[in-house]
Amino acid sequence: MPGVTALDCDGRTLVEEGGAAWSDNVSTVELAAFFTDDAVYQNVPLAPVAGRDAIARNIASFIRPGPPGIEAIEFRLVHIAANGPVVMTERIDVFKLSDRSFELPVMGTFEISGGMINAWRDYFDTNQFTSRLGSG
Repeated sequence: MPGVTALDCDGRTLVEEGGAAWSDNVSTVELAAFFTDDAVYQNVPLAPVAGRDAIARNIASFIRPGPPGIEAIEFRLVHIAANGPVVMTERIDVFKLSDRSFELPVMGTFEISGGMINAWRDYFDTNQFTSRLGSG
């Protein structure tokens, strides 16, 4: 995790650093390093993905070059709130494809444990996502 350690990190900082890493288009391995070994990642209402390695494979499955892949995702943080180990975000995620990009409003909930993400749930309109992904 660039610039963040479990000893000096609060949840808000960790989530901000993690969002910046996604926006900087770092490797899947670097993104997975923000998660605990037993973390759970879920794009609600899709099925949850459990474990750091499975999360890395999941990220790699949708961020890939060339059509119809998503080449990068930029996280534009609108609001962030933290209460103990829980961090909530309102974001505009910008999905960059090979020939265009589109924006999607997202709400995210992060649970932090030991300075790492132990659970991450994103809530968004899946119909809006699929229609924007498919229109070109």
